[in-house]
Amino acid sequence: MTPRRAKALPLPAVDTARVFRDADYAALAQFRYELRKFLAFSERAAREEGLTSQQHQALLAIKGFSLDHPLSVGDLAKYLLIQNHSAVELVDRMSKLGLLVRATDPGDGRRILVRLSAEGDRRLKRLSKAHLDELGAAGTALAERLAHFREQQE
Repeated sequence: MTPRRAKALPLPAVDTARVFRDADYAALAQFRYELRKFLAFSERAAREEGLTSQQHQALLAIKGFSLDHPLSVGDLAKYLLIQNHSAVELVDRMSKLGLLVRATDPGDGRRILVRLSAEGDRRLKRLSKAHLDELGAAGTALAERLAHFREQQE
């Protein structure tokens, strides 16, 4: 399964009047480093739970984005930034692992809706607790970097 590449967004025009200071580069480098540390933690935590990073992301997307309405396979593809057929394959594998339950949309028989199974919910709860703990630790560093960027815009 090859994830679809997100459409490249055009880079903003360079403000030639802006002076980039060494502190700006240092703050940006530190911010990216903190993000990478969190992502590396997340990948490790998913592996320890017997999941791939993408399966963890799918569980979280299904739980988090289905509060108002059931999530379809197409919705899942959109939230994971993957092609629809890749989302179908992912849902098939996760269903076989007992992490998801599929159902036909009663309003549109062409759509397949997904929800977490009890096992998927249990695994997501464990991962989410670990992630919230890790964000508590990383949050201070990330907030400091973001404060630097906000100060530069004022």
